[in-house]
Amino acid sequence: MKLPNDFISEIEGYDTPIFNGLFDALSNTLPSVSVRYNRRKNEELKIDNPIKWCEYGKYLSERVAFTFDPAMHQGLYYVQDASSMIISHIIKQLTADEPIRYLDACAAPGGKTTAAIDVLPQGSLVVANEYVPNRAMVLFENLTKWGYPSVVVSKGDTAKYRKLKNFFDIVAADVPCSGEGMFRKDEEAVAQWSLSLVGECVSRQKEILDNLWQSLKPGGFLIYSTCTFNRHENESMIEYLVEEYDALPVKISIPDEIGIANGINAQEYCYRFLPHLIKGEGLFISVVQKKGEFAETKVVKNKRKGQEKTASIKLEIKGWISGADFDFTIDKDQVVAIPQMWKGEIMQLKSTLDVVHMGLPIATIKGKDYIPSHALAMSTEINSGAFNKCEVDYKTAISYLRREAIVLNDAPRGYVLLTYKNKALGFVKNLGNRANNLYPQEWRILSSHIPDEAPNIG
Repeated sequence: MKLPNDFISEIEGYDTPIFNGLFDALSNTLPSVSVRYNRRKNEELKIDNPIKWCEYGKYLSERVAFTFDPAMHQGLYYVQDASSMIISHIIKQLTADEPIRYLDACAAPGGKTTAAIDVLPQGSLVVANEYVPNRAMVLFENLTKWGYPSVVVSKGDTAKYRKLKNFFDIVAADVPCSGEGMFRKDEEAVAQWSLSLVGECVSRQKEILDNLWQSLKPGGFLIYSTCTFNRHENESMIEYLVEEYDALPVKISIPDEIGIANGINAQEYCYRFLPHLIKGEGLFISVVQKKGEFAETKVVKNKRKGQEKTASIKLEIKGWISGADFDFTIDKDQVVAIPQMWKGEIMQLKSTLDVVHMGLPIATIKGKDYIPSHALAMSTEINSGAFNKCEVDYKTAISYLRREAIVLNDAPRGYVLLTYKNKALGFVKNLGNRANNLYPQEWRILSSHIPDEAPNIG
């Protein structure tokens, strides 16, 4: 790989030993491969070759065809670069036991959001936003498969978050950047890089931070990160928050043996993942705190459209989830379970943002029929005892994920929850001679070349 000359000059101009070996690592070494397990869907988790800063992460010896592993589609694990998993280590240090309101403002495809979900206090409200509409739908898919119910997914400009003044306890901003940390993974990142792109990113990053700062509670934390190396998009942005908003830099406890570098000519606490020092891609991350003490947010109670219809929801449908702390509402043709403790907040979010997903959709209403949703199959709140189940083999699981019609021998008629290796895969409606496949059409595996067995990730 030939690195851009201006990039080399920029990095050499910092005259710091932390970059010794960077160019060789970017040009002549291969990226590592790693996954992070869903702690709520994996009992008795034992991890070999672990990632030091993430208790649910592990390195793989090689990249496998993850698309053909049902476990990935079941939300049992997420393929993620090891460096990005540091978010879980940081959040654990910023939180206690009480549920909080958490915003991932630039969230697609969902890696850092799912990592946050697994370490946030149980019951926390997670809001994930993405500017690009089609990426927002990918985010929705990945969060659905992860199975956590207290989630809202929105799309659009972060400017809308200015209206949610002092709303969130923690805001994570993995902002759009020039992508230098992706050079050895993505040739396009190398091709599109320029100093003018860096300048454009800096302007966009300041705009995003200005928007998000308004939504952060006094005493709350903002986690800023990029996947780039230059100082303009990293330390300078933390200095901007300190100078413009009187933000307080926060020290994160990270063992020295991990090999994370410090910031460049920075008084603030800044942390750099460099591919010649650690086993992962380039990442910059820092935390600042908004001055003041935590204050309760006044929640506007919105009249819920469709509230008068909730009485018509069958009691049987409410029994499809195991938790008792939910309210049920009808949103268009969907029956949605809303966590009671966040009902007001979720409705406020719905009235303020362009929301594409909220709570736990459990069924689609079609005439007098209630069709169980795929989100329900993926949810950690499903009451699996409410459904007939059928264990399937690998070949049938892949056929299901390709949204093909399948045949179930000796399975009862009606809605059946398919399982693969005793974990929920999704619903079908069994008609006897065949089963109607209820897997989401837009999520289906498109490849026709299917291996004989699932890839082994250990």
